[in-house]
Amino acid sequence: MNYFSETRKLLDNSILYYIITTGMDGNYSFINEHYAKEFAHISSNFVGQPYHITMHPDDMQTCVEVSQKCFENPDKLFPATIRKHDGRGGYIYTQWEYKAMFDKNNDPAGIFCLGYDITKYVSEELELQSAQKKLEQNSNIIEKITFQQSHLVRSPLSNIIGLVQNLDKTSMDSNNRNICDMILESAKQLDDVIKSIVTTART
Repeated sequence: MNYFSETRKLLDNSILYYIITTGMDGNYSFINEHYAKEFAHISSNFVGQPYHITMHPDDMQTCVEVSQKCFENPDKLFPATIRKHDGRGGYIYTQWEYKAMFDKNNDPAGIFCLGYDITKYVSEELELQSAQKKLEQNSNIIEKITFQQSHLVRSPLSNIIGLVQNLDKTSMDSNNRNICDMILESAKQLDDVIKSIVTTART
């Protein structure tokens, strides 16, 4: 237990890390200054109160499961991501490492927890996932447009070019021939534009 006490003294005034300990009854037995300030909107004195008063109800089971692992493996630390009330109706994300504590008789004495705020990281990760999802959606749209341009649009356009070329071989006056030539030229220009769009979309 001595090294837990030394760690608590060392980080009691930390501006980055939270330190809490809970007894076997699930109540707070210690909190450092940073934790007290950060969650003062919940309580002015946590010691003796249930550990879960600061957290999202859905994360309580995580605490139970991680604590059980700690006592089953007393030499190891186990991670837990816990959402905490931010005092504004929302939550902040915190990352913790738990370790089992034992008394001088080697009987279970509680859980030692070292944590810090990862809300910014989680927010950036969610934004990145959202951006990736949008890119995937845009990619799918581009693929559909490319297919439509390459097959659904160019196919009837090729038919128009072929028909005009056949008309051009028939006997007609010069005015109609000029009209056919202009239709053919415009159709070829449109075909070139479609080819360019498809090539750009595929690169």
